[in-house]
Amino acid sequence: MAIAIRPAGAADVAAIDGLLRTSFAEPAEADLVRELCIAGDMVLTLVADDEDSGAIVGAIVFSRMEVTVGGQAVPAVALAPLAVAPAYRRQGVADALVHAAHERLESVGVVLSFVLGDPEFYGRFGYDPAVARNFDSPYSGEYFMALPLQGGLVPCGVREAARHAPAFSRLGAA
Repeated sequence: MAIAIRPAGAADVAAIDGLLRTSFAEPAEADLVRELCIAGDMVLTLVADDEDSGAIVGAIVFSRMEVTVGGQAVPAVALAPLAVAPAYRRQGVADALVHAAHERLESVGVVLSFVLGDPEFYGRFGYDPAVARNFDSPYSGEYFMALPLQGGLVPCGVREAARHAPAFSRLGAA
């Protein structure tokens, strides 16, 4: 299997929505992506194409966050969601998406990437609960992690706010 990672385009919206709806038990992630898109809060969306079929088999989305350290705004994003079609899991698609995304985020000056998820899974990519600790966030806890980009340096100063885009507050709301 050969995959190609590329930025998502407008023509990919329906395929990404379908992927999210088949990759997760509930529609919350698909709804989140729709809300982020409508609000203009998406920073980066990459997709993984199966080069043989041309089908989108994976997607990763990063959205804008408001993060402050020592009274200064820090360029930061939230990773959510990361999805891989069931038939393509455990074949390196998620790894390829995450690594490609981190390279692009670093190239545009993003300093921190946050994620709420399984520490064992996201720890493979360098996400660490200790980096996110002490940020003021409704998601604080062992599953709230951050990854310092730009050479791995955490900005100096008191960790203050780590606020996700408003669409996250509606996640799971009926």
